[in-house]
Amino acid sequence: MELKNYFINSEIEGKEVDPGVFRKVLAHHDNLMICELEFQTGAIGKLHSHPHEQITYIISGKFEFEIDGVKRILVAGDTTYKQPNVVHGAVCLEHGKLVDIFTPAREDFLK
Repeated sequence: MELKNYFINSEIEGKEVDPGVFRKVLAHHDNLMICELEFQTGAIGKLHSHPHEQITYIISGKFEFEIDGVKRILVAGDTTYKQPNVVHGAVCLEHGKLVDIFTPAREDFLK
């Protein structure tokens, strides 16, 4: 992957990845990636799993997360950790933004 040091949010186009869910891939390289996601109220991040470790930071809004069968309501300032291959997803209860951090980088997001 080409090395790049600066990623200007206003220059990055968001992509609708599910109905009402928009993702921007921000800073990334082979072993680390950060993404910003905006969810409209009622939008669903479908249950899924992947081999990457993931941390999510809630910037704004209200979300019901499910991780490994356990559901919790999270709001701004809360965080989650998802170990590799754990089943997880979220429902947006109030319009909001999240930051997802992955290791290694999600190459599938760059295609």
